[in-house]
Amino acid sequence: MIRRSKPKIGLALGSGSARGLAHIGVLKALKEKNISIDVIAGSSMGAFVGACYARNEDITDLEEVVLNLDWKQLAQLADPNLALLFKGIFSGKKVKELLRTIIGDVKFKDLKIPLAVVTTDVNTGEEIVIKEGSVIEAIRASISIPAIFIPVKFNSRFLIDGGIVNPVPVSVVKNMGATFVIACNVIHKLQKKIPIDHTTRQKFPLPISKTQIKNAALAALNNKIDKLFLENKDTIKNFQKFINGFKDKIYRGAQKVDPNTPSIFDAIIQAIYAMEYEIAKLKVKEADIIITPDTRHVAALEFYWGKEAIAEGYKAANEALSKKDISLLNK
Repeated sequence: MIRRSKPKIGLALGSGSARGLAHIGVLKALKEKNISIDVIAGSSMGAFVGACYARNEDITDLEEVVLNLDWKQLAQLADPNLALLFKGIFSGKKVKELLRTIIGDVKFKDLKIPLAVVTTDVNTGEEIVIKEGSVIEAIRASISIPAIFIPVKFNSRFLIDGGIVNPVPVSVVKNMGATFVIACNVIHKLQKKIPIDHTTRQKFPLPISKTQIKNAALAALNNKIDKLFLENKDTIKNFQKFINGFKDKIYRGAQKVDPNTPSIFDAIIQAIYAMEYEIAKLKVKEADIIITPDTRHVAALEFYWGKEAIAEGYKAANEALSKKDISLLNK
């Protein structure tokens, strides 16, 4: 009898801002199915979730953070810089501090699972894959949405959101040696927001350690976030004053603007989603298993719908895995 060897499994986690939290549910399902991942590649939010898992092959800590943080308060950690407004609205320094708090100040060589972070060179449009050096710096570059965050200088390049060129980096994990690729794509065709199904929340299993909300790690993280919020309070207040004054000038103008007009954030992100959707459709075709969580009800910055996003990822992963013979993928 000839025994076939286990393939080298690569996981490609796509971009999608808050929708990318669905990757947590996908990783939970893979873990339950005893499928070990050999290499991971991620773009934007996929890079962040992938790094959290690659650090110690566990996603429970990040899940607890997502489920317990006050995400609406967390939005106040944005760090607008009026002096650099034409470079990008936010500098991203506070975001980097938050990433460091959650992941730790680790290098790629310290990760248990090899990781590749996809970014885009804003000047040349090239796909730049980072696999060494600071994990935090790489993720900070990969999540830098154009015009919203200031591009990250990395060596001699200026880098932005990796999803611009490769929203689901299947090709990257293949280049890392993967012979079997599982891809998770959370980008959908643009349409009106789908109402959330709250029954999903009740069916999704909570992490085992969920009852220990006040554990030391989570408490330390909350303290760090509170500190960041206090440090940034005056900056946010001044920026809000500037925005309110700008709005008054617009609405006092001769030509009135419909108050329902999408904001600059919505317009930029929706335009990026439309582009990434078309690219992602082509990229995922190269994967052996394609997982597509229904995250249409989660807007780009609605991180407070984390539980629902995780639930959809978990559900979609189990459905996709049930359609394949995964016996050779087990540890």
